[in-house]
Amino acid sequence: MSTLTRARSAELFERACSLTPGGVHSNVRLASPPVFFERGSGAWLYDTDGHDYVDYLLGQGPNFLGHAPPSVTEAVAREMRRGSVFGAQHVLENQAGELLLDSLGWADKVRFGVTGTETDQAALRLARAATGRTKFVRCGGAYHGWLDNVLSTTVDGQSEPASAGQLPHHLQDSYVVPFNDAAALDTVLTEHDDIAAVIVEPVMCNTGVIPPVPGYLENVRRLCDQRGVVLIFDEVITGFRLALGGAAERFGVTPDLAVYGKAMAGGWPVAALAGKASLMDMLAGAVTHAGTFNSSIPACAAVIASLSLLREHPPYAGVEAHGSKLMESIEKLAARHGVPLRIQGLPAAFHVSFGDSEVIHDHTGLAKLDLAGYAEFAKTLANHGVWVAPRGVWYVSAAHGDDELRAATERIDAALASHAER
Repeated sequence: MSTLTRARSAELFERACSLTPGGVHSNVRLASPPVFFERGSGAWLYDTDGHDYVDYLLGQGPNFLGHAPPSVTEAVAREMRRGSVFGAQHVLENQAGELLLDSLGWADKVRFGVTGTETDQAALRLARAATGRTKFVRCGGAYHGWLDNVLSTTVDGQSEPASAGQLPHHLQDSYVVPFNDAAALDTVLTEHDDIAAVIVEPVMCNTGVIPPVPGYLENVRRLCDQRGVVLIFDEVITGFRLALGGAAERFGVTPDLAVYGKAMAGGWPVAALAGKASLMDMLAGAVTHAGTFNSSIPACAAVIASLSLLREHPPYAGVEAHGSKLMESIEKLAARHGVPLRIQGLPAAFHVSFGDSEVIHDHTGLAKLDLAGYAEFAKTLANHGVWVAPRGVWYVSAAHGDDELRAATERIDAALASHAER
């Protein structure tokens, strides 16, 4: 497949830059090629210049069922005829909540929100209220949203603001430990008696797709229990993607609270906070959690339709098979072209980068990789009809099948050949 030309996208991007900073509405998109899409269908995207792309970015993960899954879009369109937001309860809320809790299997109650960012903050607030303590522990390199108390970068081993305009003292609300290092967590919990919560991505999907080493999550659970600390799983990405019950089911470790989003609602902007009744019931008055668009009709319709589909037609075996074949194909093609691509992660979500094959167990290992070089290669992939995230994470959906695998393999082969020539 030849390199793509995008005259129409270029025109639209020039216009976008006159309307919005950088021509994008999320800074995450600044690193991606300035392509404008007209539509998505299943595992494919179609741009304004008539080109198609096999999509392994999936809107940064939410489109686990593929783009515009018919049962979800039809349900949302049908239910929106009732209205959108009432500022009161509506008849779909209970059904959505019951489906979610029954799918998870461990949580007692749920509150719906809109984004993972604000729902993570609700979980932290709830933990502080329940324990009377003020601080929390997070893992270096983990992503829990873009707000001041969680967005950080590491400079000389220290957690620093990642954005201009952040208030550095907000990062003092937390202690930072390496992922996969239970001993470091034990030390912090032993030395400080002001810790309300430990918040962790069970798999560090946003940072290298780093899985937990055997026993790590179990030890985190044990340490939190020993010291009366609330364990929060940030399952915004892993929830409903790694299994119907998310990472808690996949790894057999149950948190006290968990935050969900993305795959939960087939591409619709919905988040959820789920947890034990002893904690969640504090939201009935003592702890404020608010939001105009929480549990809107389209949100609940999307949750009901998506979870119903995941329960009635579980896609997990197919996703695992496709992801495994795709990773194997990428490795073989890279070796054939003499390109040092490395792959790490799980079939449903994995990380591709330039570097040696040494397994990375925490975010500091990413410093050994050529992440900037891979970001440039992602543009080459886009120019050959494969849409991926410049930061290296590849997502697999229930809509990816044999046709997509064949197309992706051919296009990745061409992209690697182009890269090798340069």
